[in-house]
Amino acid sequence: MADQSSQGSAGSGEQWATRLGVILAVAGSAVGLGNFLRFPGKAAMNGGGAFMLPYFISLLILGIPLCWAEWTMGRYGGNRGFNSAPGIYTTIWRHKFARYLGAFALLIPLVIYMYYVLIEAWCLGYAWDYLVGNLQLGSDPQAYKDHFNEFVGGNADGFIYEGGNNELLGVLALVFGMNFYFIYRGLSKGIETFCKWAMPLMALCALCVLARVLTLEADKVVAGLGSMWNPNPDYLWKPQTWLEASGQIFFSLSVGFGIIINYASYLKKSDDVALSGLTASSVNEFFEVCLGGLITLPAAFIFLGVAATQQGTFGLGFNALPNVFAEMPGGRFFGCCWFFMLFLAAITSSVSMLQPVIAFFEEGLGMRRHASVTLLAFIAGCGTLFCLHYSKDMLALDTMDFWVGTMFIVMLALVQSLLYGWAMGIVRGERELHEGANIRVPHFIQYILKYVTPLYLLAIFVGTFVIQGPGYVETLRKGGVPLYTMLFILAIFALLLMLVHSAGKRWDQEGRFDRLPE
Repeated sequence: MADQSSQGSAGSGEQWATRLGVILAVAGSAVGLGNFLRFPGKAAMNGGGAFMLPYFISLLILGIPLCWAEWTMGRYGGNRGFNSAPGIYTTIWRHKFARYLGAFALLIPLVIYMYYVLIEAWCLGYAWDYLVGNLQLGSDPQAYKDHFNEFVGGNADGFIYEGGNNELLGVLALVFGMNFYFIYRGLSKGIETFCKWAMPLMALCALCVLARVLTLEADKVVAGLGSMWNPNPDYLWKPQTWLEASGQIFFSLSVGFGIIINYASYLKKSDDVALSGLTASSVNEFFEVCLGGLITLPAAFIFLGVAATQQGTFGLGFNALPNVFAEMPGGRFFGCCWFFMLFLAAITSSVSMLQPVIAFFEEGLGMRRHASVTLLAFIAGCGTLFCLHYSKDMLALDTMDFWVGTMFIVMLALVQSLLYGWAMGIVRGERELHEGANIRVPHFIQYILKYVTPLYLLAIFVGTFVIQGPGYVETLRKGGVPLYTMLFILAIFALLLMLVHSAGKRWDQEGRFDRLPE
């Protein structure tokens, strides 16, 4: 894969150095906070072990097939000279409208990065606080809630102007700079090199915490595992359980983010995507099911009882678990390991969110690396400061997460499934998927991608909006921070559409699509 003279990634000249590197990079983009915090909470609130049946069904008919589709389309576009979604989509569907659909694949990772890097800074800040002993707050749960709200500014907007919040600002500046350092270094020297050591270190930290949890009092460990894995069959008859399981698989594997399709575009035509896609998905599932499912909720249940199952994502991660580590022998060390592991999970994801936009700036607008990184840092920085300023009750963060991190992701995944199944076609898609493949993907997967997956995604989109949408729409009508946030998102989207339009005119003048093979 290191042969730079081989065909592939003609648009930028960048390539992955090793096959292991691209697998770890894609797995790193998928393994994030959702694996360790969101998944255990969703399982506990939706029947425990019963949740796993719809979870694995969704993995087989939604998650893995969509990953294969994105890997295939990405390599297909990359071997025709494009690394960004607007260009790749147009190589698949030769219509000018396709490039504008690609703007969603730029908007989603960019906006998610704006608030995700904040959570990333929380994790590193908490790891540091455990290391220096600042989180030894006793056994009062309220003390940890108060610490969290004070640390993130959850009590009032504009907390960045308060003198007592220098710690988060310093950590955020460090984390923000680290992300852009790796992206500036490029694909193989930056992202790939970082993920090669970050992923094993993340696993080591997780295994350390897991060993500590499983060696606590035996009867409490069994009860804690039971809270996560004992099935409640009644939940299998609830549509909400199936919706939540599908959504978890969908978000866990990072399908619909616009990241996998960009990463795969740097592969050569002879590089395998079938086994690589399956391997990356399997690594993600190991972190989610085998590590996240055995650590987070069982540990919280051992010390907090049934109340642990009622915590939200942030409540479980930043309020309940610090209280758990306070009660656990050696809790200061294991708390540091836990939050440093969350930081690694977050940064391997956040750095991947920058690459699709960098690729577009360089190939669509003709910008050099230093200029593209500077422009992206300015845009992303504005969004992060927006979230940081409107910090009360995390309204800005929550609004971005629902509309962009939930609804738009499902919409983009639906678009990509239609591009693969109907624009590219399953005959050409299957042929491209097996080019250089080390395994044979069953033929029926193509029919799933063409018919089942789009219908499933449409059901998730409608179901999510019916259940959660009315509440968010009502908050927009009331004005205030949620409305400001939506207007900010729309402004970013409008900017990206204008840039895509400019790039499209440039490509048309150069005749980039006229001389491409079908």
